Amino acid sequence: MTGFVYLAGLLVSLFGMAVLDARFQLFFAVDRRRASIVLAVGIIFFLVWDLAGIGLGIFFRGQTQFLTGILLGPELPIEELFFLALLCYSTMNAHGAAARLLDRRRAAR
Repeated sequence: MTGFVYLAGLLVSLFGMAVLDARFQLFFAVDRRRASIVLAVGIIFFLVWDLAGIGLGIFFRGQTQFLTGILLGPELPIEELFFLALLCYSTMNAHGAAARLLDRRRAAR
């Protein structure tokens, strides 16, 4: 059961990002189509980056009991896909929040 701890943590975090997004209208809540494209492009970019690093022998899968053991490819655990989704989603939520704060600041002046 411990093999799903990291994946569960990532899924809970992704759910939290979705709640923040919905509550504060940050990313998907603003434009689902554009957000889907941006998120997909970000994930694909980082997957290609990971695959290049794996191919060059720079990146490798660490051994831990907290991973499921399910691999998408050599040295590429399934958890990496969810981590990249969380990385991109949290970045875009942060961007949406920063843009909103800057807009409010400009409007107050």
